[in-house]
Amino acid sequence: MSKQDFPKRKAYSLTPDYTRPLLKLSSAQRQQLLGRLTFLYGKSAATQHLPELERLLKVHDAHKTPEKKAQNGHFDPSDRFTQQDVALITYGDILLSDAASPLATLADFLESTSGLRGAFNTLHILPFFPYSSDRGFSITDFKAVDPNVGSWQDIESLSERYRLMFDGVFNHASSQSMPFQEMLNGNPNYQDFATTYHSPDELTPDQRAIIVRPRTSDILTQYQSIDGPIWVWTTFSPDQIDLNFTNPKVLLEVIDTLLLYVRRGADIIRLDAVTYLWEEPGTPCANLAQTHEVIRLFRDVLNIAAPQVALTTETNIPHEENITYFGNGYDEAQMVYNFALPPLVLYTFYQEDTTELSKWVNTLEYPSDAMTFFNILDTHDGIGLLGVKNILSEQQISFVIRCAREHGALVSYRTAEEGMEEPYEINSTWFSALNLDGEHEDLDLQVKRMVASRSIALVLRGIPGIYLHGLIGTHNNIETVLKTKVKRDINRTVIHYSDLRQELKNSEARVSQMITQLGRLLDIRVNNKAFHPNGDQKVFQLDPSIFALLRISPDCEQHILTLTNVTSRRCQISLPLEQLGVAGIYPQERSELPDPPEMLSARPIKPLCAIPQDNYWYDLMGQRGWRIVNNTLDVTLAAYDVAWLIPMIELERMIE
Repeated sequence: MSKQDFPKRKAYSLTPDYTRPLLKLSSAQRQQLLGRLTFLYGKSAATQHLPELERLLKVHDAHKTPEKKAQNGHFDPSDRFTQQDVALITYGDILLSDAASPLATLADFLESTSGLRGAFNTLHILPFFPYSSDRGFSITDFKAVDPNVGSWQDIESLSERYRLMFDGVFNHASSQSMPFQEMLNGNPNYQDFATTYHSPDELTPDQRAIIVRPRTSDILTQYQSIDGPIWVWTTFSPDQIDLNFTNPKVLLEVIDTLLLYVRRGADIIRLDAVTYLWEEPGTPCANLAQTHEVIRLFRDVLNIAAPQVALTTETNIPHEENITYFGNGYDEAQMVYNFALPPLVLYTFYQEDTTELSKWVNTLEYPSDAMTFFNILDTHDGIGLLGVKNILSEQQISFVIRCAREHGALVSYRTAEEGMEEPYEINSTWFSALNLDGEHEDLDLQVKRMVASRSIALVLRGIPGIYLHGLIGTHNNIETVLKTKVKRDINRTVIHYSDLRQELKNSEARVSQMITQLGRLLDIRVNNKAFHPNGDQKVFQLDPSIFALLRISPDCEQHILTLTNVTSRRCQISLPLEQLGVAGIYPQERSELPDPPEMLSARPIKPLCAIPQDNYWYDLMGQRGWRIVNNTLDVTLAAYDVAWLIPMIELERMIE
């Protein structure tokens, strides 16, 4: 979706207008909301709290301008995302300048850097609220902007030029937040804000043993309240107090915050660590049915209040559990983090073999055109390992960890079932994870390796997200980790903008090469509808050295064959046109496909989407042509080359 499709300028007034008719929920909407609340709290409590939920929706609706109301009525969910959607993931204060706020500096970087203008239409600004720890994820005030980052005016300015992803850090709050402090003070309005015990022994050893969490610290933290010591549920750290969603008032306060984010410019709400939203002793306290129901309720609320706003779930868990957050394709998240992709890509490049990656991509399913994957390689945290559990073997995962350690990476652990520790994530920048320090490789080759790895995330069906440090090719920052003792800080270096601009003036510098080459890939992607997230994709396993994926536009009018050499050597690949589904020689039955070389695609391309027969294909990336000989496309790729090939006849149509 382009920024022009749904302009947000003055979409909401800062104050509600009650002179216009109030929002009226339909009977079906009321029953659906009541059903969600009943599932969570029982019929009596649901009936009691439904009026407050309705009030929140009415207040939100009264903030809408007439233009915004008209806009909501013409929204088609299948058009929510397009090939133009590419997200930059960044902290609001990674780039610092003496001349402007960090958020304003970020905007200047994106708009003044050659190769980046138009490359990103979406910004995921990691929590920009006041916080006490965990680099923004222990929030003290959910409704304010950290003055060290910028202001709501900065956010509004960005929202006029980009789609914005806000973090909904709704699993927990800072121990210094007002609600928790008021709970300690005995304020009855904040009773049961958190899950508490009068003794740590109330949570039994058997109950503790089956709790699944992403940390190894104690699940309960002692605090002193007006009534004496209490032990508080803290999934992530002693400073991060889990919100007690068994209290309906907590849920309603979160929904109020969710709607505020929409009014402040959010197009996408990222539900941080939502896996652990609902605690129930005696269960793993992860991926519970109540958690899914809360997400469905959020979806219902947004469908009523802001249908153009999407939910994204950040659930760093095994892939088969992760995709359950799509629900039935229409009732939970519109976008799910594709956490299996980063470790699979690392494994692919460490082994110089695409077999496992190709097999996995072929299994990906898309329940509807209203949902898709968020295809990331690196994030502000680390390279999660749980996503490939049951995809890669334990030996293969250990191999990835060993190779990453050789590249200077650190490893973080979590508490699994039965209280056992297991590797949770690799802490490293993406550049260092791929490129070994001390190796006497040309920088050109290291940059090519980086770009080749990124191309895989760019061609897969979904929305690509690129972390700022992955965009500019930052090395591991061990020095900061030694100071802070926080492993994730290896990939959170703060950069002075003037230093970055100076580097960008040198065309031979790493950052210049990274932005130039990635910028070319991004420019091609956003301008070709074959990469639309609702378009089809077909995997071909013709040579383990090359990842071969055919992308097809939703209208079947454009086909782009993407080839990525994942090795440090020159490779050649031969693709029989009948396997590609070229018109005129398309095999009508699966059994007619020749045996070798193997085609991994589960089904041949539908005749409706057959590629027009053409003796000439053009490489959009390499800007060179390849001729068909004997009904076979032979392509030679140098080390870490990327080729995006389109039939010349389709290229000519684009020109016309």
